[in-house]
Amino acid sequence: MSGYDVKQEVTDKYSLRGRVFHKLREDILNGRYKDHEELKEVAIGEELGVSRTPVREAFRQLELEGLIQIVPNKGAYVTGITVKDVKDIYMIRSSLEGMCARLATQHITPEQLEELEENVYLASFHASKGHMEQMAELDNRFHHILYEACDSKMLQNLLQDFHQYVIRIRKKTLSTRERGIASNDEHRRIMEAVKAGRAEEAERLATLHMENAYDNIVNSGLYDIFKAEDNAEKKEGKIEN
Repeated sequence: MSGYDVKQEVTDKYSLRGRVFHKLREDILNGRYKDHEELKEVAIGEELGVSRTPVREAFRQLELEGLIQIVPNKGAYVTGITVKDVKDIYMIRSSLEGMCARLATQHITPEQLEELEENVYLASFHASKGHMEQMAELDNRFHHILYEACDSKMLQNLLQDFHQYVIRIRKKTLSTRERGIASNDEHRRIMEAVKAGRAEEAERLATLHMENAYDNIVNSGLYDIFKAEDNAEKKEGKIEN
């Protein structure tokens, strides 16, 4: 839990609840807590050094986001991201990422543009060497540079959340050298459009990049596996419709 210290003194209850919520959401989305695993208030509270109250409040917010299910008199269970969620997220991201690229074209700083160019160059190098873990990290950073460059806190926060929701499946889809190279080539074209100030082209390319990413999930077979597991769990009664 590097970089995270929920034990620090906090006077605002909502801020404390927020810290617990974001930590639990990160752990769920990163796969630390598996689908249908029970989240225990006492154990989590002891781990994070907080009382059960902010944990319980965080559970309610996680349930509103559809990441856990609270079963009365039983407990809280991880539901995670479903097949439909993945499709919806990429549909929404395709529009928002396009908007972000358009705004970034207008607001990006020389420093951010330099980092964007360096990102594409480094990703190309690591792709040629088959360093897929580094490719995944650079892919994440490319998008976050654009989020920061769009000069809209609201849009940046939305995109960061959606980006985080599918981080596990994104790591899998970038695990092949072919998709890693293709994805970075799409990044390069977006970067060149942003650099040249071609806002409409940047928007179109960023939208297409998300559509290609989703198509890769479907064509790679990962989506079918995800769907089969989801259906199996529903038949076993682990997931409520």
